[in-house]
Amino acid sequence: MEQMPLVSVVVNCYNGEKYLTDAVKSVLSQTYQNWEIIFWDNQSTDRSAEIFKSYSDPRFKYFYAPKHTKLYEARNCAIEKAAGGFFAFLDVDDWWAPEKLEKQIPLFDDPEVGLVCSNFWIVNEQKKKLWKKHQQPAATGRVLNDLLANYFVGILTLIVRRAALESLSHPFDSRYHIIGDLDLVIRLGIEWKLDCVHEPVAFYRQHGNSESHKHRQLQVDEWGSWLREMGEIESVRSCSDWYRMKNEYVFTNALNQVILGNKKKAYGLSKTLLWGKPKIKLLLSLLFPTSYIQQRFKR
Repeated sequence: MEQMPLVSVVVNCYNGEKYLTDAVKSVLSQTYQNWEIIFWDNQSTDRSAEIFKSYSDPRFKYFYAPKHTKLYEARNCAIEKAAGGFFAFLDVDDWWAPEKLEKQIPLFDDPEVGLVCSNFWIVNEQKKKLWKKHQQPAATGRVLNDLLANYFVGILTLIVRRAALESLSHPFDSRYHIIGDLDLVIRLGIEWKLDCVHEPVAFYRQHGNSESHKHRQLQVDEWGSWLREMGEIESVRSCSDWYRMKNEYVFTNALNQVILGNKKKAYGLSKTLLWGKPKIKLLLSLLFPTSYIQQRFKR
């Protein structure tokens, strides 16, 4: 691998003026300096374009979407404009520690490594650190089974080798609204090794707005469709922990039914769950009034 390969930082933006400066400054502050920002403006109506264009750095590359699209289609459009041998992803409300790229890029010296992630901090809107995503070091190497058992990759930490991305039939699946990150990483994990920087070098901003029911139901629907499709792939279906992801899907679906007040349907789904913490949590949720569960999840 060349000593300092170009990293294309894909920043998708739709009305991100509130936090955009934090994200951009965190890229400018990188100790690893051979990067470009591919800024895909998904037809913002706020000051996002003005803020980004205020920087005179030639590594800042601005593109205005010809039409507003879903997130993953927008990411694919940005990827097409990138020149780097590696792709990194940064949403406008997140940011990086200065040493992020410097610590991650050397892990690609192994030519079989197709993607590198890192630990990261969950922070609130005031940037107060709440917790680290990984309490234990994440798995590395051939990690498909680990990803299925307990998915652990944050898109804000992900760097993907161009050759790995181009080995797929398509990059992000533009059909999805929510689970496109998971889909991409697991498809990469079928053939490529994953490495990880175990210390947190990125910051994920957790917003006060709770997920709506509509958002949760969309996630459940997409996940179910994805499981059916991925179940057709022998290398995935044969993983010993494939059942764990299927079990997690059933739990998420059932819990959403509890929130909706459909306890009878939730109880029916609970019968298909394997015995363990998710099943116990679900059964306990059935004992509480629906109004209490809805308040807990702020429907």
